[in-house]
Amino acid sequence: MTAFPYPVEAVIFDMDGLLLDTENVYRRAMITSASGLGYDFPETFCHSLVGTAETEIHAILRQRFGDDFPIPQLFRECEVEMQRLLDTGVPVKAGATELIGELAARKLPMAVATSTVRRIAEHHLKRAGLLDHFAAVCTREDVTRGKPHPDLFLKAASHLGVRAERCLVLEDSYHGVRAAHAAGAMPVMVPDLLPATDELRALCIAVVRDLHDVRAMLKVG
Repeated sequence: MTAFPYPVEAVIFDMDGLLLDTENVYRRAMITSASGLGYDFPETFCHSLVGTAETEIHAILRQRFGDDFPIPQLFRECEVEMQRLLDTGVPVKAGATELIGELAARKLPMAVATSTVRRIAEHHLKRAGLLDHFAAVCTREDVTRGKPHPDLFLKAASHLGVRAERCLVLEDSYHGVRAAHAAGAMPVMVPDLLPATDELRALCIAVVRDLHDVRAMLKVG
């Protein structure tokens, strides 16, 4: 049984890889788009970008491939490929619907804090049938600094009217866990593409298998 340091008064969700099963889709779209432009994106390189905001990805791409790398074209083609891959719907992670239903029944306010831009975040959440459950959707465009800085989670907590230390934060990425910890929130890691490390375990109140486990934690916590 996990003991929460404080009563849980709100829950903040990451989006890609946590609520939505989209990290592998992003990876496939990025690899396909880069290959079409004549660049090799190994799996390990794609994994290193998980949880990183778009502006930071730009800097990483320039550092790896040089200043002439066609970043705008890559992102345009990646978005087109994403739309094709998600044409039949946006997949939701196991346990997400049940957990959101449980939180709604308990009248716990919920928010999303994502490194994705608002236009895409709200589109994907709406297509997944989840958007209306959240009192706030905070994106990289709403803060000066993205994850691993705490700004996104502090912004989300402020929107919910709850102190950050009373917010349970659900994350799958390393940057996200670090950001939640830096905000003084209660991070729970639900690994997706990246496994939990000793460092990340030390920053979390728990590491669980899926969102069903989070729901069970809240029932007994």
